[in-house]
Amino acid sequence: MISIFQNYGGTLLYGLGQTLLCSLIALVLSLIIGTFFALLEESPSKLARGIARVYIEIFRNIPLLVITMFFFVVFPLYIVKMNGFTAGTIGLTLYTSSFIAETVRAGIKSVDPGQMEGARANGLSFWQSMRYIVLPQAFRYVIPPLGNQFVNLVKNSSTLAFVGGFDLMYQGNVIASSSLQTIAAYSTIGVLYLVITLPISYYMRYLEKRLA
Repeated sequence: MISIFQNYGGTLLYGLGQTLLCSLIALVLSLIIGTFFALLEESPSKLARGIARVYIEIFRNIPLLVITMFFFVVFPLYIVKMNGFTAGTIGLTLYTSSFIAETVRAGIKSVDPGQMEGARANGLSFWQSMRYIVLPQAFRYVIPPLGNQFVNLVKNSSTLAFVGGFDLMYQGNVIASSSLQTIAAYSTIGVLYLVITLPISYYMRYLEKRLA
């Protein structure tokens, strides 16, 4: 592993940067999109609930690699070309947001219904009630599962390797094939993924205890 760092340190750091950038973009966007569709699922509108359910079921039940390949191969044929990093980030965002939507929805269901009723009785709209009363409480309940989703998101970013996203996994494949040090190369990649995911796990545990 030391020799891998010495000989390919720049390549590994570049791949690590691409993985972090992709994960950060997908994390922020999937949290926003997932929360939005969770709210739609709880909306009084039957149409909104139907749209949310279709979105969630589609992206939750199609493999991430298939979604990514669609944006990398099919999408450019009819709309606009995009590189592997962009296609992978979009695929990762859509896939993760469907799981986050269900996670946030479970948190909303955990909040006492009286909270919503009280907010509506005081003149707040559905969206205002969700924003100011229900969602802050819901997120306290779903911190552990959200943390798991964030960790999974980082690990799933390795899908970019299949579309030339120049991420950590992609660089690991290149190093393994060029150096012929397969075990050392992939062991190093595994350690670098741990460097990303372990702090997330520990921080989410800390946050859970602090908000308990």
